[in-house]
Amino acid sequence: MATTMLKGNLVNLSGADLKVGDVAPIVKVVGKDLSEIEVGGQKGKAQIIVVVPSLDTAVCAAETRKFNEEAAKIENAEVTVVSMDLPFAMGRFCTTEGIENLTVTSDFRNKAFSKFYGVLIADGPLAGVTCRAVFVINASGIITYKEICPEITEEPNYDAALSAANDATSTSCCGTCQ
Repeated sequence: MATTMLKGNLVNLSGADLKVGDVAPIVKVVGKDLSEIEVGGQKGKAQIIVVVPSLDTAVCAAETRKFNEEAAKIENAEVTVVSMDLPFAMGRFCTTEGIENLTVTSDFRNKAFSKFYGVLIADGPLAGVTCRAVFVINASGIITYKEICPEITEEPNYDAALSAANDATSTSCCGTCQ
């Protein structure tokens, strides 16, 4: 079972343990307008999936703002933030923060994304929400980068994630060759 830390305390994660090189599962999450949005799989462009517990925390808000700013600079890529927030709260956050270069989504309905991507916190005070993670998926639907943040209260490695995203957009390779 995968783990992470919350303020120095070990927490377990449940769900699949995806690895770089795996095919990214196709999962439906909920948009801020209650529409279903599909993430994962082969889309013909790179996907950056940013996973946060809730947009209503300082660290998650800062991370979302950072990816919103950087998303505009990456061609042939889509950035999706997945949290457990209700769509109404996500919409309010995007309006207040001027989030326009990425899509915010929620896994609140059935937690399918969290289970298929192995980011569901299984125990501790945040049990039932997502940990903090970043996945980059190439145009062929292969996971080329995965970061489960070692400490939920800290931001991810932006440089590594953005570098992986740029790499994922610069090739049409399916990711299986060496």
